[in-house]
Amino acid sequence: MANYVYIATSLDGYIATKDGGIEWLHTLPNPEQSDYGYADFMEGIDALVMGRQTYEKVLSFDEWPYTKPVFVLSRTLKEVPAALEGKVEFVEGELRELVDGCRQRGYNHLYIDGGKVIQGFLEEDLIDELIVTRVPILLGSGIPLFGELSRQMTWKHVNTTVYNDMLVKSHYTRHQRKA
Repeated sequence: MANYVYIATSLDGYIATKDGGIEWLHTLPNPEQSDYGYADFMEGIDALVMGRQTYEKVLSFDEWPYTKPVFVLSRTLKEVPAALEGKVEFVEGELRELVDGCRQRGYNHLYIDGGKVIQGFLEEDLIDELIVTRVPILLGSGIPLFGELSRQMTWKHVNTTVYNDMLVKSHYTRHQRKA
């Protein structure tokens, strides 16, 4: 059972522009049309947990990209669009209770996505693995991946992969968790 973050950031640590834009992710050449390991990662995932803003960004894509169940944290969204019934569920409440509820339903490997959601999971020490790909661009401002934490967190490096002599994907596991 583990909770994973799999995300790309700019060199200066932003996951999106101030207005939530992610177009900069598509500015780099990708001659082999690689998914940079994303499909392999998704094979080990049971469900996704994301925030409302990330959900709304994904809705702007040409098609719904997920085959796994998606839990969207929102206090305001209540009705799932007909096309996403059985694929998306709106949830709210304490993060630990959400994770426990997912586990009880058989979802043991959760992909956590969205800046505020990731920061909340980190604050609650609910992230087990971080897989962060650095994109060689400086945005200068935007939505940061990391925010303030009430304590330090230690991570152990698993591996780093370089793609196209440009992207640097590093994988870390949580280390020295306090009881």
